[in-house]
Amino acid sequence: MPNRIIGILGGMGPEATADFFREIIRLTPAKKDQDHIPVLIYSDPRVPERTQAILHGGENPTPYLIKAAVTLENAGAGILAMPCNTAHYFLARLRAEVRIPILDMIEETYRSVRSQIGNAKSVGLLATKGTILSGVYRDVFSRHGLEILVPEASDQERLQQAIFQIKAGSYERARQDTFEKIGSTLIAAGAKAVILGCTEIPLGFDVDRVDYPVVNATRVLAQAAVDWALGK
Repeated sequence: MPNRIIGILGGMGPEATADFFREIIRLTPAKKDQDHIPVLIYSDPRVPERTQAILHGGENPTPYLIKAAVTLENAGAGILAMPCNTAHYFLARLRAEVRIPILDMIEETYRSVRSQIGNAKSVGLLATKGTILSGVYRDVFSRHGLEILVPEASDQERLQQAIFQIKAGSYERARQDTFEKIGSTLIAAGAKAVILGCTEIPLGFDVDRVDYPVVNATRVLAQAAVDWALGK
């Protein structure tokens, strides 16, 4: 096991951060405690709401993100992973403040999507309004010739509400039905797979209940972090 430490820049939200850490544990080929990867977690739920900052001029989360990144770097992390899709809107500013690399969740997800759907031309995205309207997925995917299909306005409102209900601790079947049905609508519109592009969505999405390909961006990022830690 290489002596490499993963830093998790979390708190957006706390349950999603815990889910990301669980994914790292599950993806690590360990047979005993000592086989697992050293991980540092900085979970700061005080980070201002990213969608509000991007779309409505809300408080800028960048100073909070920089503080977390620098803290993790100084504590010994060799790489950073930020399990929040919307926060990747601020990735370039964050990278300028630390010396260690920060994994790009969006680029990693593109590679995973491409490996699953080959030369298909479009993929669906379930995400917050901030992620969708900021263009973080659209810009990366279009650069590689892959179109992003997003929900219609009314579906996006329902999706946004469901995401924030999960943040509030509501995991009722209705949340799951919302995610799955909107995903089905994107498939019907021509998407060849659906990206779970908000780290709350996997907490309320059962891939075994759907009949279409799903790419969990949280798991993709965790796999990239594990690969780095193992020297791949």
